[in-house]
Amino acid sequence: MSEAMLRYEKLAAELEGMMADGALRHGDRLPSVRRLSVERRLSVSTVVQALRQLEDRGLVEARPQSGYFVRRPGPARAEPAQRSTPEMAVPVDVSQRLVRVLQAGCKPLVAPLAAALPAAELLPLAALQRLYASVARRHPKLLEGGSHINMDEPALVRQLVLRSLAWGGPLAGDEIVITNSCTEALGLCLRAVTKPGDTVAVESPAYYLMLQLLETLGLKALEIPTDPRTGLSVEALELATRHGGIAACLLVPNASNPLGCVMPDEKKRQLAALTAARGVPVIEDDIYGDLHFGPRRPWPIKAFDTSGNVMLCSSFSKSLTPALRIGFVAAGRYRSAIALQKTITSGATNPITQHVLAEYLESSAFERHLRTLRRSYERQVDSMQAAVSRYFPAATRMSQPQGGYVLWVELPEEFDTTALYERAIGENIAYVPGELFSPSGMYRNCLRLNCGNPHSPEIDDAVRRLGAVIVSA
Repeated sequence: MSEAMLRYEKLAAELEGMMADGALRHGDRLPSVRRLSVERRLSVSTVVQALRQLEDRGLVEARPQSGYFVRRPGPARAEPAQRSTPEMAVPVDVSQRLVRVLQAGCKPLVAPLAAALPAAELLPLAALQRLYASVARRHPKLLEGGSHINMDEPALVRQLVLRSLAWGGPLAGDEIVITNSCTEALGLCLRAVTKPGDTVAVESPAYYLMLQLLETLGLKALEIPTDPRTGLSVEALELATRHGGIAACLLVPNASNPLGCVMPDEKKRQLAALTAARGVPVIEDDIYGDLHFGPRRPWPIKAFDTSGNVMLCSSFSKSLTPALRIGFVAAGRYRSAIALQKTITSGATNPITQHVLAEYLESSAFERHLRTLRRSYERQVDSMQAAVSRYFPAATRMSQPQGGYVLWVELPEEFDTTALYERAIGENIAYVPGELFSPSGMYRNCLRLNCGNPHSPEIDDAVRRLGAVIVSA
């Protein structure tokens, strides 16, 4: 049983004990979900799962607009009351705070520990520049005209299919839509399968850009407990989707941001089967899949999808350069809806860049580059972990990333990383406060650090100074 599962089981047991000894009696109103979440330092979804477990046992009942109440002793109901929208879903409101944080982190002289961007010296920029010149010279008509209808270049689609052959469930060329980024791909998928007011299940903590997308589209977020090593709890997702109300899942199963965890294959298989059986579309962000630290590339959930229910989104912004602005979605049975959304919102994706990327992927240079890049990122994460261990408070805990280049740091509970942020910026140090990874405002004692730069003396000094800011708080 995962740590997240143990937390809600423990809370349910404590509340049941209070009922057994008379501290909570028939008709008593339980503390609100929000209050239990804050006081117990649990996610909203964990609290609601505990309450739902008690509801399944017939110990409590939910009253609309009022909360949970202790029921009169009697036989447990076979099924809890059905809900069209899970009570633990919350509106998302992170964009304004996030924009301020990221803008402050991009100012000159500020140590680049916030935005998850790779260092330019790690990327094959010169090779890509040569390819751009060569493609433009050999295919001059690519610069002519334009179309609002999205036209995917066959050469790039073919390379994406070939790269998926090792997954056990290769992509089909006719399900692929080329996009302007992974972010656009995620947004197109959400538009295709949700409407404003719907609830989308996300990991907790969740990548803040995904939360921004939900906010922009008027969607609610349902936080699902997530293990820092094995990823999202499939057991918790099963509970959350048992009675409907979830329009989609938006997940990063491989080297998730911010934890860096990789979901085991068996859990991916279970998740694919569960969501397909319950008609819940899965939108999968696999942007970090190629940046694994292990000996083999982890398969995406898409590899276990037998019904076209999983939409696989990715790009090459983390492995080649963010400036390419090329992503894709392998859309399964949602291909037509997503292609229509693409046509409406942005039309054709730059054909020259599609040709450049196809030729680079076709060469052996890309795999050589990936091998070097993975080693660099792993060293940089290790170096950041060592620096945090040296300079942060003794009780600090860190994630153990299995890929990517971000580090999740958990400070002792008395620290508030949002409150500390202005002081850190005053010292020319940036990071992303933990509460921006939670629509319910959890993780205020956590922060995320970017490890995309070689661990230079300047980076080490920035971590030292950030540690001093924290210790002196």
